[in-house]
Amino acid sequence: MSKNITTRAEDYSKWYNELVVKADLAENSGVRGCMVIKPYGYAIWEKLQGELDRRFKETGHSNAYFPLFVPKSLFEAEEKNAEGFAKECAIVTHYRLKNDPDNPGKLMVDPDAKLEEELIVRPTSEAIIWSTYKGWIQSYRDLPILINQWANVVRWEMRTRLFLRTAEFLWQEGHTAHATKEEAIAETKQMQDVYVDVVENIMGIPVIKGYKTETERFAGADDTYTIEALMQDGKALQAGTSHFLGQNFAKAFDVKFTNKEGKQEYVWATSWGVSTRLMGALIMTHSDDNGLVLPPKLAPIQVVIVPIYKNEEQLQQIGDKADELIAEFKKKGISVKYDDRDTQKPGFKFAEWELKGVPVRIAIGPKDLENGTFEVARRDLLSKEIVSNDVIINHVENLLNDIQDNLFTKAINHRAEHTTEVNSFEEFKQVLETKGGFLLAHWDGTPETEEKIKDLTKATIRCIPMDQPDEGGVCVLTGKPSTKRVLFAKAY
Repeated sequence: MSKNITTRAEDYSKWYNELVVKADLAENSGVRGCMVIKPYGYAIWEKLQGELDRRFKETGHSNAYFPLFVPKSLFEAEEKNAEGFAKECAIVTHYRLKNDPDNPGKLMVDPDAKLEEELIVRPTSEAIIWSTYKGWIQSYRDLPILINQWANVVRWEMRTRLFLRTAEFLWQEGHTAHATKEEAIAETKQMQDVYVDVVENIMGIPVIKGYKTETERFAGADDTYTIEALMQDGKALQAGTSHFLGQNFAKAFDVKFTNKEGKQEYVWATSWGVSTRLMGALIMTHSDDNGLVLPPKLAPIQVVIVPIYKNEEQLQQIGDKADELIAEFKKKGISVKYDDRDTQKPGFKFAEWELKGVPVRIAIGPKDLENGTFEVARRDLLSKEIVSNDVIINHVENLLNDIQDNLFTKAINHRAEHTTEVNSFEEFKQVLETKGGFLLAHWDGTPETEEKIKDLTKATIRCIPMDQPDEGGVCVLTGKPSTKRVLFAKAY
């Protein structure tokens, strides 16, 4: 199998697009800006979804589902949120088509079927959910409400890329209601930590925890907590956000509760979400010029067994051995595929599974059966070794753990090498253009300076890192006093 993928050094963007398609993850659809997630890509998303969903339930959340359509009046109720998403909204104005009298065989919108109120196709669900919560909450006894929904949303993007930015995408969005400010803030931080756990320990992607500037925070939030990841090309990618919404949505939708003292108060709110954009982060953090590289904890197939044979008798003997291995691997919870297709040669299969990022490949031929050994290849290092039949199961189990750890360590080292402290604007521009990555720089705290730096360099403040120590300094652009470095980068 010839992969024919553009290398990362040649054209990183082209490499990414080709890899997504050739590794059978997704493809562009007949709808502009929308994608078809193919079975192999969806299997990865399902594993990621499962890891997240389990943690949501462990922290007390339940799944529910809310409508795709939001009446325009509800959408407009929280002004900042409405303004923030207005340019990306798709709107339903009519509910029927009819035959076009001027074009036989064609349909037209029926002008008599105009909706009394236009419907927004949800770009996010705060409005429809908080209008619903109004009927659910009367007393402090009704709180907290801890709900998540798995859904699709539509944001009418003009420039789209598979997984990273599409007009329709899949995500989860949590929406919680609380009796106190402290409880809501604790929830916001807890969910940020859940995202850190999954992205680092399952996806193998190191992240920086922080909170957004006022300019960058979610429309309608008092605070946005974020986790920021660094891709191989030196650009940042927002890997998850958790928003403290204060009482903004409760006031917009008049959601009040009677507290223990019998007084009426507005409810405190949070929302938090991650999307199929994480699939893009996964690809761009670990993969190489040979194709996809998957962390074992997310790989739909963790081990592939490829037989090498000349006749049916050899295939039968290899198949019997493969069945034994598969049974033992399954006992360990390791997912295995035995690729005994007779339509492709071993070399083709090796290249295909390498392209698809399967962590471990085992080749079995007649000599292996004679010698009681197997050829074991690991995808992350593209290395091979001969392993004895006596230890193969434990060896592969340990190997999968080692690959998972190695991918995270490699990504951590890459981030460390591409994180630079800069102290002047000239240095800022030079590092950004020649090295890229994360820049830690002083900023005077004003939106005006933040916007000017963005205009001049295309770099944005990704976050104010939570673990960044206080440090006296001066803003790289204005020279005004600053007490802390913030994280700048160009971003997806």
